[in-house]
Amino acid sequence: MKTNHRFNKIAVTTVVLISLSGCGGMSTRDKSTAIGAGVGAAAGAIVTGGGVIGTVGGAAVGAVIGNQIGKDK
Repeated sequence: MKTNHRFNKIAVTTVVLISLSGCGGMSTRDKSTAIGAGVGAAAGAIVTGGGVIGTVGGAAVGAVIGNQIGKDK
């Protein structure tokens, strides 16, 4: 079980880093949405112990929050 949890952390971290590397030509709102999705996915994975539903749900909620924060800039 510990190996699976470590794998999930590595996978989430990799996905976040890859998605952030593509932010060069994005608007501020798009960047905020991507960052929110990454942070939300990581938080969802941590809260649910690496559960897929929690990770995807966290990403969705984080993307919405990031999008709303980014529209003010």
